[in-house]
Amino acid sequence: MAEKVMATGTDKDYWASQALPSVLKHKLLGQYIPRFGGMTGSRGRHQVVYLDGYAGEGRYESGDRGSAEIAMQVAAHHLEKNALLWNCFFVEQKPDSVARLDLVAAHYRALGVDARVHHGDVDGVLSEVLQVAEGLPLFLFLDPCGLGLPFDRIVQTLNQRRSTPRRWQPTEFLMNFSMDAVRRLGGNARSARGLERSSERFDEACGGRWWREYFRPDEPAEADVDEIVAAQYAQRLREKTGMFVQSVPVARKPGQKAVYHLVFGTRSEHGLWFLGDAVARARDAWWEGLEIKEEQEDPDTLFSATSVVRPDPQEVTDAAVPAMADNMERILHQQKRPFKLLNHTLDVFGAYYGQVTEPAARKAVKLLHSSGRTASTGVGGKTHELVVQPPR
Repeated sequence: MAEKVMATGTDKDYWASQALPSVLKHKLLGQYIPRFGGMTGSRGRHQVVYLDGYAGEGRYESGDRGSAEIAMQVAAHHLEKNALLWNCFFVEQKPDSVARLDLVAAHYRALGVDARVHHGDVDGVLSEVLQVAEGLPLFLFLDPCGLGLPFDRIVQTLNQRRSTPRRWQPTEFLMNFSMDAVRRLGGNARSARGLERSSERFDEACGGRWWREYFRPDEPAEADVDEIVAAQYAQRLREKTGMFVQSVPVARKPGQKAVYHLVFGTRSEHGLWFLGDAVARARDAWWEGLEIKEEQEDPDTLFSATSVVRPDPQEVTDAAVPAMADNMERILHQQKRPFKLLNHTLDVFGAYYGQVTEPAARKAVKLLHSSGRTASTGVGGKTHELVVQPPR
């Protein structure tokens, strides 16, 4: 059992226990990065490189794992079970947090995990990370409190070719795009008293002044302008990197504005497929965490507010399966030939991408078969590798 590390000072409240937005974020991370390691690290040198650019303390006082310890546990498991080595870089600016993070890392280093803790700015470590990642898969987790790396630096990093003689090694990322920052800096741009340097800093984070068009001082802001900016940011990443980019809004409670978007990028259909499954599982964990929190705050209540508004997972799946079967039939008509589910992830799941887990796709194939719309039975093999055939 790793030593419990206590937080003190200005970060004490944050590191006392895991807030609900972090529940979704960390569940998503813990669901997805083992898949990334398994998919990409099993070939070649049996190594992957991982960077947590804003690593914090690693563990909450409650004992819940922070992002850094989640990655170290995955690394320890892969090393023991698959002889897969994770080269892990954890970067943190605050000296006290670095000290506590290093205590957590020491436990995993004793298990053979390559866990390197750096005190400083993530941009100062990127060159070393990219050098180590030459010829290896790389996953970047960037979760700043506020604005992170400049857009151009992110794009440069994602587009850097760390080649082997035969292939371009995979690079994927998951990062926090702060909606609170969008709203705050948008208000700054619209105000006559706004600070130009603050707007310029957001220019750097967004890769240009384009966001200012949505916050003109002489015009009222559009409804949900923050979400428009977030969507544009993700689209610009797609255009500059050629990656699949998906954006997941994360809120404190149902019906509230998103605190941030988790922006994910991959060049792999596998990454896109398994990210959707991980998001759906993380959403369920978020709802469960919200119910537990309400019950703790009011143990005498008969029904929590969350239990009333929470979508029933089975009802969501029951609605998704026929819709996904129709999507598959549409793809068959368009392609006019058999297709593999993996190669049409977003079209297969449609509006239910990130809402339902992977087994819903198999159920949809079986439903399509039972209604005579495909010769494929949906039985056997891995779900993402199922091939949907035209009907006989």
